[in-house]
Amino acid sequence: MSKHHIAPLLTIAGLVLAGCATPRYVDRHVAVVQGQVTDVQAHQRDQDARLGQLDQTSREALERAQAAGKLAEGKFVYSMVMSDDSAHFPVDRATLSAEETARLADLANRLKSDNRNVFLEIQGYTDATGGPDLNLRLGADRAEAVRRFLSEQGVALNRMSTISYGEDKPVAPNNTRAGRAQNRRVVVVVLE
Repeated sequence: MSKHHIAPLLTIAGLVLAGCATPRYVDRHVAVVQGQVTDVQAHQRDQDARLGQLDQTSREALERAQAAGKLAEGKFVYSMVMSDDSAHFPVDRATLSAEETARLADLANRLKSDNRNVFLEIQGYTDATGGPDLNLRLGADRAEAVRRFLSEQGVALNRMSTISYGEDKPVAPNNTRAGRAQNRRVVVVVLE
């Protein structure tokens, strides 16, 4: 064979060999792709878990909204406000003073003697000191303290609900001591 024939054959043979992948080359590239697929699957599982949590949170929010809707259908009878203007709710506390327990005992007796089919929404509020999460929890603790006391006085638990507004819906400015004291309150709303 002449040189002119060997050179093109060697070129063709080189191209054919270059186009063939070795098993190690294939394994290495397949492993990279498999790793990426595994990462995508793990990410998908995380996303599915987050969606499940959001779905649960959405269902709970819907249940609360439906309960609030039922409550809103009731006719407002009257409300009673318990605030911190006489140190009834100390800063960062949910304990009831002797004055407040006396007022709540009178309310419980009134509810029992009226013999009306009423529902109580007990709303807990705080001033703006502290963080929003802490204030929501503190407002809930204050409302729960009132609910617990009324229950001990004979008001049926299924006729009461609590909600915390925390630092939302202030009735006075939070930049003064007197204003903050007014915002630390519980409101008992009586509905028919």
